[in-house]
Amino acid sequence: MTTLADLAELVRAPAALSVPGDVIAGAAAAGALSPRTPALAGASVLLYWAGMAANDWSDRGLDAEERPERPIPSGRVTPAAAVGLAAGLTAAGVGLAAAVGGRRAAALAVPLAATIWGYDLLAKNTAAGPAVMAACRGLDVLLGASGGRMSRALPAAATVAAHTWTVTALSRREVTGADATLPMRTLAGTALVATSAVVAVPGARHAARRTAKPAGATDRAETVDETGGRAGRSRSATIAALLPAVLAGWYAARYGAAQAEVVRDPSAGRVRAAVGAGITGLPALQGALTARGGAGLLGVAVAAAAPLGRRLARKVSPT
Repeated sequence: MTTLADLAELVRAPAALSVPGDVIAGAAAAGALSPRTPALAGASVLLYWAGMAANDWSDRGLDAEERPERPIPSGRVTPAAAVGLAAGLTAAGVGLAAAVGGRRAAALAVPLAATIWGYDLLAKNTAAGPAVMAACRGLDVLLGASGGRMSRALPAAATVAAHTWTVTALSRREVTGADATLPMRTLAGTALVATSAVVAVPGARHAARRTAKPAGATDRAETVDETGGRAGRSRSATIAALLPAVLAGWYAARYGAAQAEVVRDPSAGRVRAAVGAGITGLPALQGALTARGGAGLLGVAVAAAAPLGRRLARKVSPT
């Protein structure tokens, strides 16, 4: 009999902690953070779980040989139940996005769902696989931006997509292991991704620029107040500028260290560990992007999902 634990393993439930940050980062970049953002994040999680279930249904024959412990080949979940769950979660995710975000959200949720299924059924084992999966994550970021100026979220979407490309490229060698050149390439990509998360988007510098105060103020108390206010704003601006760099550095250190281990030992076990680090470390990158969008405290909250995801990954594999 199929249990909830079996279904949680099928959809890699803890790995969903890496998903809401896509929507939040997109909303922050587009100036679209609102009460509907959590619901859009929920829709994104449903679509992610749908993709995981569809992935295992599609791979059931291969998993029977390479990963017989997975829920379908082990007989704990039937293929019909897996594909039915994937279809139901897809419908629920698209429906929720449309209900809370209207036509603009639906216009992104539908192609996002189609791209997820396209990856699982067609593209995964082709040269286009990493790019298609990267497109899934990029669309997920734009789903969060659907209530604002989506063009402002394009840099964040590209950053998350690039990270996803590195993880997907590594994941294709989880069973066989890799040669040292693959992790060297993905490690270089991770460095570029972390750097891009820190670079200010167009217009941010002008928005942050302080307006000059009029000269000639004669009231001493007013002058002191203005000076103190400027100092406070300067400190806040410094923290706001440093926070994306700190979170991006955390992301790069954790994920980069796992890839460096693969360079030294490109065995299948090391590759799986690096893929897991890429999945569970993504919230730190999303937090950096959220902070760059002007929501520093929210960015820290998003990044906090990274250590939680690592702990949960010890119980349910994210790969």
